[in-house]
Amino acid sequence: MNDPQDPYDPYAAQQQLIGYDAYGRPLYGQVPAQQPLQPAPPPYGQQYEPPYGQPYAQESPAQQYDHGQQPQGYAPGPSHGYDARQPQQWIPQQAAAPEAPAPPASPSPAPVPEPRRPEAADPAGAAAAGADPAPGGPAAGYRTEQFAFLDQQDEDSEDVIDWLAFTESRTERREEARRRGRNRVVALGVVLTLLVVGGLGWLWYAGALPFLDGPGQKKGPAAAAGAQKRDMIVVHLHNTKRGGSSTALLVDNVTTRQGATVLLPNALAVTKEDGTPTTLGKSVEDGSIGTREALDTVLGTRIGGTWRLDTPFLERLVELVGGIEVDTDAAVPADDQAKTPAVGQGPGQSLTGAMAVAYATYRAQGEPEARQLERTGRVLYAVLRKIPSDPKAAATTVESMGQILDPGLDAQNLGGLLSRIGEHAKVAAYRTETLSVKPDGGLTDDASRKTVKDLLGGTVTAAQPGAAPRVGLKDATGDAKAQIAAKAALLNGGYAFVDGGKADRAAATTQVTYQDEGQRGRAVEVAKTLGLPETVVKKAESVVNADVVVTLGKDWKPS
Repeated sequence: MNDPQDPYDPYAAQQQLIGYDAYGRPLYGQVPAQQPLQPAPPPYGQQYEPPYGQPYAQESPAQQYDHGQQPQGYAPGPSHGYDARQPQQWIPQQAAAPEAPAPPASPSPAPVPEPRRPEAADPAGAAAAGADPAPGGPAAGYRTEQFAFLDQQDEDSEDVIDWLAFTESRTERREEARRRGRNRVVALGVVLTLLVVGGLGWLWYAGALPFLDGPGQKKGPAAAAGAQKRDMIVVHLHNTKRGGSSTALLVDNVTTRQGATVLLPNALAVTKEDGTPTTLGKSVEDGSIGTREALDTVLGTRIGGTWRLDTPFLERLVELVGGIEVDTDAAVPADDQAKTPAVGQGPGQSLTGAMAVAYATYRAQGEPEARQLERTGRVLYAVLRKIPSDPKAAATTVESMGQILDPGLDAQNLGGLLSRIGEHAKVAAYRTETLSVKPDGGLTDDASRKTVKDLLGGTVTAAQPGAAPRVGLKDATGDAKAQIAAKAALLNGGYAFVDGGKADRAAATTQVTYQDEGQRGRAVEVAKTLGLPETVVKKAESVVNADVVVTLGKDWKPS
């Protein structure tokens, strides 16, 4: 079917590129079959030069076309055909040629775009439209004057910008890496400084620095007055094979976070419930229920409970904690009859349960009791270091012993106290002291000042509330009968008697002294009980840990 807008003539000659218009668009027209292909006309305003060696070709009708005017007889209308397969452009009519058939109708005019400069013509568009390359051009088939090359400065500028951005970003990364490195160095320095300061502070607080005493090491008035909080129990180690017992106080100083073991000799003088004098060893062997109260009276302490530890249970306890290591001061020979294994001498001796019992109860022939008591203290210290830090685990260990405990001290309380004291022993915040006594069982002045007051915190205010006033008696007469009479008078007066032993030298007059101003009234009453005038009462430092101290002189006569 023939489209009236695009008539198709199968016998018409083929259309070929015959040139470009003023805007660089290709022009198509009929070319005689025998006529050679003419080169495209140059852009507007340039003179065409034929290739070297070729004559000037006869100008085609399109070349005769004046670019500034339209051809004569041209009238756009529906009679001109529109080729949809080609770009919309004007095709000028060829001049009259009788021998050639009429060319097809020109397509309808398309909207004329805004004129562009000849050098801005788009060669790519021409190529896309199917234009044939002109002869004599570059390798692509086009002449150089047919193109207007784009300025490449924009790409160069983008490359420069990209390079500057890359250089700047790399510089920023280097600066950021330097800043991070400096921050890491500063943070590491701060952490190391805090660790050093914290370590030195802990050592100072624990009193481990030489020539410096920490807060727990200072012996100020508050410590002497018993302002520190202490938890303590008394341990009685009974030797079920050979007889005898060893007594020690386990102390947990909650204020200073330190622990201590105070070994109490069996010769320490105490009183029974009825006021009659006795020794600590006899009181323990007799099973007196008032032993703990008697110790509180003598030491001015407040003991929380009693732990009766028989040697079979000590053996089991050592086995439960996996054995202990002790620096032994003597070699213990084996005893086949008592089934006692041998124990070596030297530091870091590994002891089983049976070996620990043999060493703790060993006392060589002629040795003082204090040597055997020190061995008991070493075994207790080694056991405390192996006690679990968890109070519940420690309580389980105590329950596994099967020991029958004091009704006032159950497994939970004992396990908690042992775990806390064991923590002090693990960090070496622990000390072991032996309470020194005189031959008559009384406390020495050094024991009263250092061990009792500083370590145990024994003071007159530490006595249990509601208890009878404690009155200490120191004999300076040299007459045993006078001392017994004075003791009986004090006990009959309702006072708690504290045996102060014998004075180092005799005194001519009797004195009644007190330390706390609030105790003056009691001191006056004590003087009246002994039949002494009020003039003998005065305030002075006491060498006996009691509310009121009576130093009995030769002038005192029993009534």
